[in-house]
Amino acid sequence: MSLKLPFLTSRPRVAVIRLHGTIAAGGRAPLNDSALAPVIEKAFRKGKPAAVALIINSPGGSPVQSALIAARIRRLSEDKQVPVHAFVEDVAASGGYWLAAAADDIHADPASIIGSIGVISASFGAHDFISRHGIERRVYTSVKSKSMLDPFLPEKPDDVARLKDILGDMHQVFETYVKSRRAGKLTDDPDMFSGRVWMGEKAQQLGLIDGLAHAEPRLKQIYGDKTRFIRYGRRRSVMQRFGLSLADDAVTAIEERAAYARFGL
Repeated sequence: MSLKLPFLTSRPRVAVIRLHGTIAAGGRAPLNDSALAPVIEKAFRKGKPAAVALIINSPGGSPVQSALIAARIRRLSEDKQVPVHAFVEDVAASGGYWLAAAADDIHADPASIIGSIGVISASFGAHDFISRHGIERRVYTSVKSKSMLDPFLPEKPDDVARLKDILGDMHQVFETYVKSRRAGKLTDDPDMFSGRVWMGEKAQQLGLIDGLAHAEPRLKQIYGDKTRFIRYGRRRSVMQRFGLSLADDAVTAIEERAAYARFGL
């Protein structure tokens, strides 16, 4: 008769990575590949996890950073043979949905906001303002296309046309990625890639997500009631921990607030 000691009993481990905030290059942005790389690598490599769970709450941001983060997750998942599950909190829109699509399945709350598969560019125009104050903008280039959409000069139709071409190409990259990751699951709804967003139940009907569920109950349903959750996240810098980066934090907070506000959050 063999004796099974409780402290030797193996319990499934699920590594949990929290992806919260806007996506952009640079140290101030909550989510970017450079900052998240060590977090993601550790989650997949430490302790032989049964799975990795992504807890996502992001209104999006840089398509390149979204692609880099998602590609890193897919490479490690395939290399380590570890499944990935995504769980959406308030929102997974635009780049936030790009991250969610890196998972093998996506679940959300009924009130979660999902989608916004599209590309946006926003700027401002201040040429009238500087003209009223007697300021003249001077720009010199060696070629005609070097300067584009200068906010201190009147908008040029050719610049707008070039920008729309770039946005169209970028949108095609996003659409192709989503179709490949959600192959066989998406419906043929004409608004699928129009930039629209939907709440959880409708997103499930469209095939953008696989179901309505919260992380811990769903993961325990898959891996057992004794599943251990090992949480990983980006560490704050020493300056942030001691409140010494108030200006940068304030700017980041304003930018994030504006991004979430686009979805009524």
